[in-house]
Amino acid sequence: MSRICEITGKRVMTGNNVSHSNIKTKRKFYPNLQTKKFYVPEEDAWITLKVTTSGIRNINKKGIMACLLEAEANGLIRL
Repeated sequence: MSRICEITGKRVMTGNNVSHSNIKTKRKFYPNLQTKKFYVPEEDAWITLKVTTSGIRNINKKGIMACLLEAEANGLIRL
């Protein structure tokens, strides 16, 4: 599977390693993805999502259903 957060949409970024002598080589910055199960009381079911830690904080703040509806509106997941 790809390394994309299903809630926030964060994905792999590219950049450079910069050495002491200022030589630049390509590298990747990976999002801090966690596989986590969430309980959705509206559907009375558990769902497994691949989310970043900032996505988990968004879910704690807004609620799982609000985040799922927002992610669906942004085209990140299908319900």
